Amino acid sequence: MTVGCFALVDPFSTLDHQLDRIRDWGFTTADVTDTGDGAVLGNHFGFSAVASLDANPHDLRRLFADRGLRITSFCAHADLLDPAAPWRYGTAEVIKAVRAAAAIGVPHVVTTEGEPETGFGRGLTREQRIFTVLEKLHEPLRVAEDHGVKVLLEPHGPVTGDPTAMEELLERSGSPALGVNLDTGNSWLAGADPVEYVHRFGDRIEHVHWKDLGPEWEAQRGEVFGCGMTTTALGTGVVDVGGVYSALAAAGFDGATTLEVAGDDAVLASAAYLEGLGATR
Repeated sequence: MTVGCFALVDPFSTLDHQLDRIRDWGFTTADVTDTGDGAVLGNHFGFSAVASLDANPHDLRRLFADRGLRITSFCAHADLLDPAAPWRYGTAEVIKAVRAAAAIGVPHVVTTEGEPETGFGRGLTREQRIFTVLEKLHEPLRVAEDHGVKVLLEPHGPVTGDPTAMEELLERSGSPALGVNLDTGNSWLAGADPVEYVHRFGDRIEHVHWKDLGPEWEAQRGEVFGCGMTTTALGTGVVDVGGVYSALAAAGFDGATTLEVAGDDAVLASAAYLEGLGATR
């Protein structure tokens, strides 16, 4: 099992800066973390690390490779419960991420439905939510099958945060290109047991995002379905990270994992914690 790093370790910094930091910490893998389509003003003016999905993906590969880093996944977290609109990250962007990943040999695109922000999305029934996620992922999954890429659903919303609903998505999609990205913090925050998540989904888990959370999150458990980053070092919070690692190892998982941790000390302590369990950088 390898442990890499999210490419958003310093705020208001460019992607090459993020990758320099990750390399200097001794990591050899990282995700393409912040993605979007079109031109990105902040990249040109030096305060953004967004990777444009309309850029040449080989330039992105070279940016990582020049620092001895291998890309393990593209993050394409979407807004799948609100109405489709040009200003919402959705089906089109996930397809672009799949094509970019395929072009440079990256095996996984990680997505999720997110928490709805509109009255329309918040008013959907459970069945309507499952249907709209499946509808918006139907074409991305067809493209993924043809390109040899796996789309991995991450628990980060009211559907994916419910293991039973997640299982329905996997089964009803009928697609061999759909799998699971386990997020230890998000699954716990949604009210699930991340260790049981591993037992339930087993070899359908193909990538892992590591997060531990402090006790201040207890009051929001079951009400909030995800958070982007944590400043809590792995093994010091309320999530049974060691139990998840052991369950993954028992299930035969030997793939790439990524730290979603902010702060130099927390990043390094988290990597050391996982290395103590048997992971490598």
